[in-house]
Amino acid sequence: MTLVSSEPTHITQGQLEGALWDAANALRGPVDPADFKSYVFPVLFFKWISDTWDFNHARALADFGDDLDDDVEADYHVFDIPSGCHWKDVYNTVENIGDKLASTLLSIQEANPGDLDGVFGDVNWANTERLPETALVALLRAFDKLRLDEESVSGDMLGSAYEYLLREFAEASGKKAGEFFTPRHVVHLIVKLLAPKPGESVADPACGSGGMLVETVAAVDAAGGDSRTLRLYGQEINLTTSAIAKMNLYLHGVEDFTIVRGDTFREPKLLDGDSLRLFDMVIANPPFSLKNWGAESWAGDRYGRAIGEVPPGTNADFAWIQHMVASMKPDTGRVGVVMPHGVLFRGGKEARIREELVREDLLEAVIGLPNNLFYSTTIPVSVLIFRRRKPVDRVRRVLFVDASARYTSGKNQNQMSEADIDAISAAYKAGADLDGAGGLHLRLVDHDEIEANHFDLNIGRFIKTETLTDANVEEAIILMREAQQRLADAQSALDERLREAGFDA
Repeated sequence: MTLVSSEPTHITQGQLEGALWDAANALRGPVDPADFKSYVFPVLFFKWISDTWDFNHARALADFGDDLDDDVEADYHVFDIPSGCHWKDVYNTVENIGDKLASTLLSIQEANPGDLDGVFGDVNWANTERLPETALVALLRAFDKLRLDEESVSGDMLGSAYEYLLREFAEASGKKAGEFFTPRHVVHLIVKLLAPKPGESVADPACGSGGMLVETVAAVDAAGGDSRTLRLYGQEINLTTSAIAKMNLYLHGVEDFTIVRGDTFREPKLLDGDSLRLFDMVIANPPFSLKNWGAESWAGDRYGRAIGEVPPGTNADFAWIQHMVASMKPDTGRVGVVMPHGVLFRGGKEARIREELVREDLLEAVIGLPNNLFYSTTIPVSVLIFRRRKPVDRVRRVLFVDASARYTSGKNQNQMSEADIDAISAAYKAGADLDGAGGLHLRLVDHDEIEANHFDLNIGRFIKTETLTDANVEEAIILMREAQQRLADAQSALDERLREAGFDA
């Protein structure tokens, strides 16, 4: 049947978010909530592109009238939309709506080479077994009630609404959320610790939905800088997630960025000729304890990333660290990365890498975060800060911060408030707990003391009055919890494969 468009209305932030969630719920039933993002975001982005084009076309007509030609009008548009590929062309399609939507999105992508490559993901819109046409019609009808041009919805509103959807989809996805979403309070903390500046280059080698890059833009703007001078880069292995990252940046008003899809270990694509591109700031929350990541080729890595030792083939945690450290600029380069606590004290190859990173005086800080901050894991995590050139008072020293008590309990996950983030950031910068009773414990530790502890970086060894036995027990418990997490992840992966094969897991 033909769908009839409704009149657009001006809406509040809450109404916009509610309408977007209603659009997602149009899929409930035939589509698993964990897959909502694959369908909702491309349609949202298509509606935004089309509404924005219509709005700018009206502006061009008002400015030039009968004198308007194609060359002049092109200057009004961010993206080109071919004839027959506007929202109304899809919305008013009578039959085979999925086919029409698929061909439209492909035509728009091809009309904007480079800018929109892969941005709409790889959904088979014509597969009515996966997405019944009634569900697609309901999704389109929900979006048709909205007008998403800049006159109706500001860029800040739309960007915030996109973040709202990401958060809601993460809630619906459970542990799968870790593949694409880092809680924004964690992102906010890490970006604040690294303090991005206008004109800098920033990269996320495991960029997920692009939250780290979006927050970097917001941080520069909030400090009074011009975020348009930033050079933003991201690499992401998952096609759907890399598409979400591109849409996220565009909908936040960022037009100049590079998001590439690929395996960061086997095929790094953020390059400068035959070498890794170097950045002022490298930031990431990579997947923990990744298996089969490509260790077999790491010893002879052409980019020289194997600092100290080749990480174990069953765990890529230190491979992420090595890649990020190798991507730092010589003077201004700094890294902020989320890691499980096990990287601080696990033995074998990882111990040798840890020793080398300390001896080269690259590690500046180890910050222990509260438990249960993430959708994908409840194990303790830390933020590691590396710098190519450390402040004079931190040369041959490492700052240890225990911020595990700075959080507010939540329904599913704990959260850090703005006050928590400010306290941790201020303590990190000063090397002291400035409010004196802020639930923080920290200490600057000389390399000699770290060496005396065999380069074990367990926070509890340096800033608590624990006995050696207490510290060893703590490490054993953490390693046990990491092993339990890996077992649970393996069981979930097996269950998913059994379901896909038609077995009732």
